[in-house]
Amino acid sequence: MINSKRLLGHLAELSEIGKNDATDGITRFSYTDVEQEAVDLVTEYMRRAGLAVTVDEVGNVIGSTPGIGPAIVVGSHIDTVPEGGKFDGALGVLSAIEIAQTLNEQQVEQTKILKVVAFKDEEGSRFGFGMIGSRAMAGTLKESHLNVLDNDGISIAQAMQKSGFNPKTIDDAKREVMDVYVEMHIEQGKVLEKANLPVGIVSGIAGPLWLEITLDGISEHAGATPMNIRKDALAGASECMIEIETLMQSESTAVATVGKLNVYPNGTNVIPGKVVFTIDIRDIDEEHRNGLEKQIISIIQQVSQKRDLQWNIRELQRVKPVKADPALQQLLSEKIKEAGIEPLKLISGAGHDAMQFGDRCPITMLFVRSKDGISHNPLEYSSEEDIALATEVFYKFIYDLVRK
Repeated sequence: MINSKRLLGHLAELSEIGKNDATDGITRFSYTDVEQEAVDLVTEYMRRAGLAVTVDEVGNVIGSTPGIGPAIVVGSHIDTVPEGGKFDGALGVLSAIEIAQTLNEQQVEQTKILKVVAFKDEEGSRFGFGMIGSRAMAGTLKESHLNVLDNDGISIAQAMQKSGFNPKTIDDAKREVMDVYVEMHIEQGKVLEKANLPVGIVSGIAGPLWLEITLDGISEHAGATPMNIRKDALAGASECMIEIETLMQSESTAVATVGKLNVYPNGTNVIPGKVVFTIDIRDIDEEHRNGLEKQIISIIQQVSQKRDLQWNIRELQRVKPVKADPALQQLLSEKIKEAGIEPLKLISGAGHDAMQFGDRCPITMLFVRSKDGISHNPLEYSSEEDIALATEVFYKFIYDLVRK
């Protein structure tokens, strides 16, 4: 029913925006000219699909079918991590547009509005604070969040203003009426590949907790300072990282990752006097995740005390884990069975815009198989066959939702 050739063509066209020809990696950060080019293209796709397009107070692009009242909201994001792949987020947005266009072409009579959303800044790559667009739509984005700075010292608020948005109006982006939220996304893991299945149903999303750790020692001459009297912030940070990794080895569902590290003054012959690094802690069980947080903070305190370092911990974001709606999971399971596939439920370790709506309305997600589980990487890949099949399943699922 869906036009997979059109969908794949849109995916290929969008992937050229922000692409590094030397690596094939794609970089599209929020509130940049490169991202705006992608926004313009997606807006055009929405209009061709017969959707009325609006841009809200934070920059979410929303394509809507006619009508008023509760809406079936489906979407994802088009921003990327540095040197990312072409499927993460983008496939969810473009498949939703393809589904909307197919409904329009088939002249399907809808009893509910369909809204397709390209959310602003899901990844958090530029500011270290993600899901700006979905937070705003869910009503959880606060003006204080907009004070977060990028590496150039530009705040989210300043970047918004430069792009023509007013930070004072973010509350107007909240959508009071949402019937359900659904999303299609690549898995970014190996569960489906190991099960030899093209698609799977997300039963829950692990909640990410991001911390920024600063360790302060003393920058001194590397040749003139004996080892036993140094206050080496990098050595301290390294010990923290090893201790944290050791702590997490026995965990079955929880993970912790140090993904960003800055060393000061970063000279070959200078003892590092300051280190700033991030820790990303995730689990589907919020209480257990928060317990791990306390243990990790204790590690940092103990290492700092032993090495005579000053420490500071700043919370970047704390997102609750979310469970998918059983009724929506059941309907999606039926559509997967109709395609001759055994339904499989799995937990998402990655965060998604969907989790921002867990307290607002029923949610669920459909995962598409990822080759080798690779994501956030130019090698990220889902086959054309899996994409076509997944979009067809999702079309039939949304078809039922908009006609109920």
